[in-house]
Amino acid sequence: MNSPATDAYSEGVARSNDEVAALFQEYADLISITGGDAYRTRVYEKAARSIGGYHADVSTLDVKGLQDIPNVGKSTAEKIVEYFRSGSVSAVEELRSRIPAGVRRLTAIPMLGPKKACVLYEELGISSVEELADAIHEERLRDLKGFGPKTEENILHGIELLQSSGDRVLLDVAMDVADDIVTELSAITGCLRCTYAGSLRRFRETIGDIDVLAAADSSARLMRAFTELPYVSEVIAHGEKKTSIRTTKGLSVDLRVVPPDSWGAALQYFTGSKAHNIRTRERAVHQKLKLSEYGLFDAESGEKIVSETEEEVYDRLGLPWIPPTLREDRGEIEAGLKGELPDLVEESDIKGDLHTHTDLTDGLAPLEEMIEAAASRGYAYFAITDHGPNLYMQRMTDERMLAQRERVRALDGTFRTRGRRGGLRLMHGAELNIDPEGDVDWPADFLSGFDLCVASVHSHFNQGREALTRRLVRACENPYVNIIGHPTTRIIGKRPGVDADLDAVFAACARTGTALEINAHPDRLDLRDEDVLRARRHGVKFAVDSDAHAALHLANMRYGVGTAQRGWLTKEDVINTWPEARLRRFLRKEAAGR
Repeated sequence: MNSPATDAYSEGVARSNDEVAALFQEYADLISITGGDAYRTRVYEKAARSIGGYHADVSTLDVKGLQDIPNVGKSTAEKIVEYFRSGSVSAVEELRSRIPAGVRRLTAIPMLGPKKACVLYEELGISSVEELADAIHEERLRDLKGFGPKTEENILHGIELLQSSGDRVLLDVAMDVADDIVTELSAITGCLRCTYAGSLRRFRETIGDIDVLAAADSSARLMRAFTELPYVSEVIAHGEKKTSIRTTKGLSVDLRVVPPDSWGAALQYFTGSKAHNIRTRERAVHQKLKLSEYGLFDAESGEKIVSETEEEVYDRLGLPWIPPTLREDRGEIEAGLKGELPDLVEESDIKGDLHTHTDLTDGLAPLEEMIEAAASRGYAYFAITDHGPNLYMQRMTDERMLAQRERVRALDGTFRTRGRRGGLRLMHGAELNIDPEGDVDWPADFLSGFDLCVASVHSHFNQGREALTRRLVRACENPYVNIIGHPTTRIIGKRPGVDADLDAVFAACARTGTALEINAHPDRLDLRDEDVLRARRHGVKFAVDSDAHAALHLANMRYGVGTAQRGWLTKEDVINTWPEARLRRFLRKEAAGR
């Protein structure tokens, strides 16, 4: 859809901007922990959000240019320039020095904010995650104001989430690094092929180490170039076949270089998963063969049979080529043997994005900028879905929403979309809030004016299982709710999904003609792939959406599609691959009797 050059530019922008956004979010936390002014905390939180979604690379801007970014004043701009000039910000370093590293680590625990971390340190001297867990088990927190049994339970669950993530990073963080390495190494003389493998190629939601595979007759140049990349902080091991480095952000990356005629076998082996590879090796053994990263061999004679392409390896094992996103031993071997592998949805199949925001609510870009970015991606249609009034901090009113609708109608079809006839068709929608009873913003007569409505849970996550299930089912039954947004509300490594009877929700979606969202934001990927598999068996349809709050975020669609593939989805399952006329028929929820 986008050109490789455009994608590479966007990824570079995202890396620089995300670095600064993370730094300012940390600074805001540090100000809060040290008892600083709450206003200053909010200033840097807002700056972090604005910088993370800004369209230009902040590392290329001067102080004046940086002040064009919403919520970035002169002092904040000067800190950004200082960061890219020296690699640090003195004000941040000064606050870091005043707080034990363990206390800063406490703020990473889901459901434990900076203020509570500060209380724990000042009142009980707790300065590590381990000390906090011990204190909870010893019931030493209960004498502190605001720390009851329920809070203890939530914090313990947060510690479990933090520890389960370990040193793993989100999919987009690993993908940015891997894409850059593959681009750099592919340009080296003698490199015949290069790609990433492992869990990244399978689009797992979090990634441990990054595996990069290259094919070349000689590995020396590639290994040297790999160790000389500008973000290498340590060379862990350096060899002829394998070299391992650690990046300045703490990510471990392994490069393996194989002979060109071993490419297919090596790619299959290093892509995994372990469970999938056990199954393929078992098939080899039953056929008196031996499968390794070097090829498929005759077990008795040792003669190499095939190894050059993955397709050849799978074919010799009596299987069709199996897409990497399916290689988890979830029935893909059996489906392949029966000729029943799904024709998976691809990013190029996506005809539009059905969940996006502008600066009318909590987005960072104006309406026209979001539409222009959607048109540049070659979409046929595009939905604007700003928040309704029940999220009070968004300051939405009927008048503001109707004014936006008028503007959307005026712009409909006026933006040329690359590779398609006619202009980009616009849909005016809203992201509604599902309240604790399952009701949503606005009465029926107002909702009937929208082209589509996404409805999402944004609060009261700890309701009981029955109440949460009833709440979601009731939203599905609303004739004006078309899509349930980020259905479990999870944030990876920070907030668990709600405790609802998902099978009951899936059945309600199928019955009422309500789609479930696969939210493509890398820290959500909600629904997760296992839930997508279950929902699909109920006959549910899905919408893969970016939930973009800035133009750059539209590119997150690739991660949502990867999750959809891991859930075995085809174009038929995903409503925003359909032609506009068919999509609009679905949005009328005719099956629900509307």
